Amino acid sequence: MVRYRVRIRFGKQGDLRWLGHRDLMRCCERWFRRAALPMAFSEGFHPKPRMTFPLALALGIAAENEVLELELAEPVEAAEIQRRLQACAPSGLVPGSVEAPVTGKAKAISVEYSGSLPGSLVEVLPQRIAEFLDSDSSVVSRGPERSPIDVRPLVESLRLEGDRLVMRLAVGANASAGPREVMAALGLPDAERDGAVWSRTDVILEPRQSPLEAAVLPTNRTRSSDP
Repeated sequence: MVRYRVRIRFGKQGDLRWLGHRDLMRCCERWFRRAALPMAFSEGFHPKPRMTFPLALALGIAAENEVLELELAEPVEAAEIQRRLQACAPSGLVPGSVEAPVTGKAKAISVEYSGSLPGSLVEVLPQRIAEFLDSDSSVVSRGPERSPIDVRPLVESLRLEGDRLVMRLAVGANASAGPREVMAALGLPDAERDGAVWSRTDVILEPRQSPLEAAVLPTNRTRSSDP
């Protein structure tokens, strides 16, 4: 079986932000079937499309530039894939760029979020943001079934732009955070109940190496924290 990996960027808007990750995968599978893409499938009694997301998106959060990778059973040019996806995209799924073919699986190293906030939250945030950025640690609880997380090392940037809170968060090897954990660290765990609406605006991937770089650079090198 010849497999041909493609990388698809897309948005998840409107009511589709209330789709969980598994439901989103099923929605994308139907989308690809409508587009007549020759998907490659896993083996076994219950074959599934060979489709992966470098980072799942939490329920209730919209997205502007998500990433998924799909394996095809035969080559299709990127422009043709994009044309087919645009022709039959369901409401709420917004097709973006397509890369084909790609080598190696995508790995997310950081993500960006933007949140629309009501005025009552905007008023109190500047001081809280300053205190948070000056701190070395900010541990928040994530419920009885999950371990607490130190949010501060994961926040690469955090700023107010008018009535929007914009943040860039690192994706750690053992932990990752989202805007809900950041708001809890700012002392505003009920921000969404008070009217905050979040969107993940970008997923930043680890840069791909050329064959020469892979051969020259040591495999145990550390990655810079700079984007």
